[in-house]
Amino acid sequence: MGGLSATDLAASGMRAQGVRLRHISENIANADTPGYRRKLVAFRPDRDFGRETGAVAASRTLPDRTELPKIHDPGHPMAGADGYYLGSNVDLVIEVADAREASRSYEANLKIYEQSRQMSSALLDLIRR
Repeated sequence: MGGLSATDLAASGMRAQGVRLRHISENIANADTPGYRRKLVAFRPDRDFGRETGAVAASRTLPDRTELPKIHDPGHPMAGADGYYLGSNVDLVIEVADAREASRSYEANLKIYEQSRQMSSALLDLIRR
């Protein structure tokens, strides 16, 4: 394990969850966009010269390959001759649950960050005495 501080590790978690929250909000915003594929993000261990640092990073964004639903609406401008068009594979219930989970994880990392900073500050105060 690398020599990252607790604040560095917590900050990496906040950055990764921030990326996840951004993609979740894009998914929610495009839930009714025809042909939109839900964006997924996974986490991977951060590496420094091939060694794991203990930090986390968001991997590249991948589209959800779940089949897009066929929606029957002959009056829709994107409908084919059969009256169907491809909808979005975003499920709002899943997105809200994911957003809640990412938000709580972000908050947990923030508390670790703040606690670590308070401990460092208290240690410096002790050393100054």
